[in-house]
Amino acid sequence: MQLLEKILKQISLQLMGKIDCVAMLETRGYIIGPIIALQLSVPCIPVSKKGNLPGTLIEQSYTLEYGEDILTIQLNSIKKGQRILLVDDFLATGGTLKAASNLIKKSGGDIVQGLVLMEKCDLEGRKRLDFPIISLISD
Repeated sequence: MQLLEKILKQISLQLMGKIDCVAMLETRGYIIGPIIALQLSVPCIPVSKKGNLPGTLIEQSYTLEYGEDILTIQLNSIKKGQRILLVDDFLATGGTLKAASNLIKKSGGDIVQGLVLMEKCDLEGRKRLDFPIISLISD
């Protein structure tokens, strides 16, 4: 865990002053999102599957390799023009990150950077995204 903290600290230093909040995908994005948000002194915003967040929500459906799902974010959790770091654990086909990106854009946010722990490069999910991605481990 100490190595991960050091890596995330270096990434945070690069992002200092460029990010207004961290949007983190359920559930493993919740592991690294708060660490970076704390280092940047910005809020964390959870992006979750339908049925897991309280309050009034905005939804975005998306297609998976094996079906469909819905991501949600709390209404008014992102302010128009906020610069967002989008965090997830894994990038494969890019479907989940693309859906989260669409949801954040609906909310008025601008994704300036994505961060994933692992990336499966041969599936080319990065090509579906319109923001840069940092991956800590890639195959």
